[in-house]
Amino acid sequence: MDDNARPHRADIVDDYLESEGIARMAWPPYSPDLNPVENLWDALGRAVSSRFPPSATLIELETAVQEEWRLLNSAVADHLIESMVT
Repeated sequence: MDDNARPHRADIVDDYLESEGIARMAWPPYSPDLNPVENLWDALGRAVSSRFPPSATLIELETAVQEEWRLLNSAVADHLIESMVT
């Protein structure tokens, strides 16, 4: 199974699947609603990118990610977990 996103498609793969009689499933490309953790990564990315001044080095970026991860409201994660159950 793939997410059907254009960058993940190649003619050689399509040809192989066809030669083996394997049909692709209809699957929307990049669907955060089907992969709720993507929303968590988005929240983390937004928090890190909104910091001022922005990280100037890889070490600063790593520190920023760790700090923002600790600051993320647990309600965000709880909501995502609950959305997977319903």
